[in-house]
Amino acid sequence: MSRLRYRTGVRITVMLGGMAERRLPEEWPAGVHPYWAEDFPQSAAEWLLGLLPADYRIHGVLRRYPAALSALAVRYVRAELAAAREGYRAAPDDLVGLLPRAAVEQVREVYRAEGSRLARTLRAVEAVDRALRSISPGPSGESQVRQ
Repeated sequence: MSRLRYRTGVRITVMLGGMAERRLPEEWPAGVHPYWAEDFPQSAAEWLLGLLPADYRIHGVLRRYPAALSALAVRYVRAELAAAREGYRAAPDDLVGLLPRAAVEQVREVYRAEGSRLARTLRAVEAVDRALRSISPGPSGESQVRQ
């Protein structure tokens, strides 16, 4: 039997009965169940789908194979982060003469803030991706748990 303590800021599960304590990575997203929980793949899929455009929800294969969904989400968030970084660099040249200088700096601040948020999101997506890959079924459909 285990006692679960899981909330933002305290990401620890204490196993009773002499079993080892398990910890989630610091970057683990709130709202995604621990990777050792039975419903982890479903909670991970819901969280990942929330990061993507809504149209991705119509593709059943992504729900059936959460590791495929996480691989797609890693690429998607990486591309968003690259776009934010490029926007930050290009804003002065792109917006010169269109906006007052102070507004250009405000736009750059938006890119900087979004870049920071996306970098944190990418670390969380990568943590979930690693966990999903460790439990993903192989080509035969049987679960292959990687240590």
